[in-house]
Amino acid sequence: MNEAEIAKLATWLAKAGLEGRSETALVEGFCSRAAAGGLPLARAMVLVDTLHPIHEGRAFRWEREKPEATLTEYGRTTEGEAAERWQTSPLYRLSASGESLLRLRVTAEAEAEFPSFAEFREAKFTDYVAIINRFAEDGMIGEMDCVYSYWTTDRVEGFTDDEILALKRLTPFLGLAIKAASLARIAETLVETYLGRDAGRRVLRGRIERGVADRINTVLWFSDLRNYTRISDTSPPEEIIPLLNDYAEAIVSSIHLHSGDVLKLIGDGVLAIFPAEERSRACAAALDAAGAARQAVAALNARRFEKGLPSTEMYLGLHFGEVFYGNIGSKERLDFTVVGPAVNEVSRIAAMCRSVDQPILLSAAFAQSCAEHTFASVGRFALRGVGKPQELFTLDLLESPLAG
Repeated sequence: MNEAEIAKLATWLAKAGLEGRSETALVEGFCSRAAAGGLPLARAMVLVDTLHPIHEGRAFRWEREKPEATLTEYGRTTEGEAAERWQTSPLYRLSASGESLLRLRVTAEAEAEFPSFAEFREAKFTDYVAIINRFAEDGMIGEMDCVYSYWTTDRVEGFTDDEILALKRLTPFLGLAIKAASLARIAETLVETYLGRDAGRRVLRGRIERGVADRINTVLWFSDLRNYTRISDTSPPEEIIPLLNDYAEAIVSSIHLHSGDVLKLIGDGVLAIFPAEERSRACAAALDAAGAARQAVAALNARRFEKGLPSTEMYLGLHFGEVFYGNIGSKERLDFTVVGPAVNEVSRIAAMCRSVDQPILLSAAFAQSCAEHTFASVGRFALRGVGKPQELFTLDLLESPLAG
């Protein structure tokens, strides 16, 4: 590549990064333009760690014969086979050395040292260049402290020194664009993980001013676990968090599967909403989520029983009402949530499950919104903190498998 081509590609990377293109689009665009400019690339891989509750990082792979770059998300590389593969890779060797570039010819000797080279030799690659673009300490996010990349060719003579120099000059631009895209993705992941999917999206769109809230009608879900206090008092402390995680996974995933949005995890409690653009559809979605959650909890209990671990059941209250949905809190600490009398009512309804020995209770407002279902009244009750007695319903035992 000549100077004009290097400058043109660097300019494209800056523009694409500012436009917010995805990491795969950046890698694909960079590699295809570099190849068109004379770099004899056969395959390239760009990797960056991330801040995610499940994945350690993301890898973006480009191949000359394929039209699009591909994405792979990888798990933790600190133990097991993943750790072994990482610690026998050239990128690990480069990272540990403190250097920024490692060049290796693809030979039998290199394969003996780095098992991953077996694939390269089979593909007839001849030369391999690994590069690390490190961040300053203040630029690190969790384990995300650099951008890794490797570049291969199948040209018999391999890369020239000028071609390697061109890669070394260009990868900082690529790394900066990848970092920008990754940080945007991390921000999205974090706010949706900790605030909820809809609330997180609203915050990222700029809904961060204190006191700004929308008045919405919504189905409210409040669930908790039967006998959780007794279980937590009698179980070893190291079993409590895994128990909460197991049941949260079963319940939260069921809510998300049916278009609900979880706003809070309060100990063993879950507060969620099903926004009601169509009231009957939102109520039906909440009932479907309730059925899915009860099935997931039953399956979880069977697995925990086999392991000799304590198990429990879900109590659930469902209500329909008007709430304020937005930012509440102090200047230093805001929460994006729902507030209003309906929120208090749904928590009291869920608490009544214990008193009337029912796994699920529905408010009259909710029951009236589901004309296609049959519900059984369990009576009128004075709910703590609620002005008037409320008639509560449960699912008809003959109609629905949810009430069991």
